[in-house]
Amino acid sequence: MVKKLRPKPIKAVPLKLDLGCGQSKREGFTGVDISKVPGVDVVHNLFTFPWPFKDDTVEEIWCSNFLEHVPNKLRFAFMDECYRILFAGGKAAFLFPYYSSMRAIQDPTHEWPPLCEFSFLYFNKQWREQNKLDHYPVKCDFDYSYNYAINPAFVGRSQEFLAGAIPTMLNIVTDQSVTMVKRPKVT
Repeated sequence: MVKKLRPKPIKAVPLKLDLGCGQSKREGFTGVDISKVPGVDVVHNLFTFPWPFKDDTVEEIWCSNFLEHVPNKLRFAFMDECYRILFAGGKAAFLFPYYSSMRAIQDPTHEWPPLCEFSFLYFNKQWREQNKLDHYPVKCDFDYSYNYAINPAFVGRSQEFLAGAIPTMLNIVTDQSVTMVKRPKVT
């Protein structure tokens, strides 16, 4: 008697997406962009919702120098879409010019207002509820952390100096990175 062997199930590899990647797709990621250029795997206008990905199927999102191009009125929908496709505990990392940097206003295709660390409070459900903003048209629920890219002219300055300078002086921070983690949906 010949014993039939069952093939081992193929474990699905969670998706990692590079949103708005252009020609600079991050290694190990699926590139998504409106233009079919080298590196783009999925051609899609990220301002058209829903995106062509199933709910809770994405492990990680990388979005470098694209979020500042998202029109202000679409930012809630954009973050809701990130939330929809990420699985619980999945992360979305964004890199963008800091609001008080010349980099935030140099490109005429950047949308207003520029982004800062407080922009991301609106994507946390508890914060919206505490501030009586739960009527806003956004449903996502992320925790987040952030870091700064300091202007090379100020690298090496004391933490005390930077703590006072970042909120009060222009061009101390050139870019900001924000990592958001999808909180589980509470039913």
